[in-house]
Amino acid sequence: MEPQLQCRVTGSVATVVIRHPEKRNAMTAAMWRSLPPLLEELAGDTGVRALVLTGEGGTFCAGADISTLRGSPEEAQGLAVRAEEALAAFPKPTLAAVRGHCVGGGSQLAAACDLRFAEEGALFGVTPAKLGIVYPASSTRRLVSLVGPATAKYLLFSGELIDAPRALRTGLVDEVLPGGELGERVEEFTRILVSRSQLTQAAAKEFADGRTDRDAHWTGQARASGDTAEGVAAFLERRQPRFGWSVPTSG
Repeated sequence: MEPQLQCRVTGSVATVVIRHPEKRNAMTAAMWRSLPPLLEELAGDTGVRALVLTGEGGTFCAGADISTLRGSPEEAQGLAVRAEEALAAFPKPTLAAVRGHCVGGGSQLAAACDLRFAEEGALFGVTPAKLGIVYPASSTRRLVSLVGPATAKYLLFSGELIDAPRALRTGLVDEVLPGGELGERVEEFTRILVSRSQLTQAAAKEFADGRTDRDAHWTGQARASGDTAEGVAAFLERRQPRFGWSVPTSG
């Protein structure tokens, strides 16, 4: 089977699987190109309330397929950045489920997700210094926002890999799970995500990502949605809330 991104939707959760096992799930140019339209389709699906990005088997993603850099490194980097930005802009919660190596372009994709859960034994690296590549400004800023300037410089200057416990300490990952427990924890946590208010999540995502001009918009959305009244009523009646607001579809 050709290297590709595979997608399935189960219980309101879309799972996108990076599949290129012959090269530890390295991303080809075609795979980078396919991610933005796939994300656009999933963003417009009202049945999808959260997204999980993972790799096939025991590896998340070993980065870009180096053979793609032989032609135009700038073009290859541009494809990666467009895919990363599309993932960061996805309007619903995103979670990277990381096993094994999460390196180079793989770390770009993981950092673009809202959350990162890793299995013990996972390794993380940002490796452009090994290839003489200038890491994109947007990717660098995103990395700094996660781990701070000192750790970002350590990763970028050295290209060295760090293990899951260190990634947890630095804020690069949010949870580390024992071997064999990552899948169950991701399923459990995404069930929590899809049960919560999409209104709260969408507004919080914008604010956390630095948007400063949408306070009035979200106040209006909250007032019109009725979600607050439903949430309070459900709490008082000791039942699960039935939130009605959903991310608007484009077009």
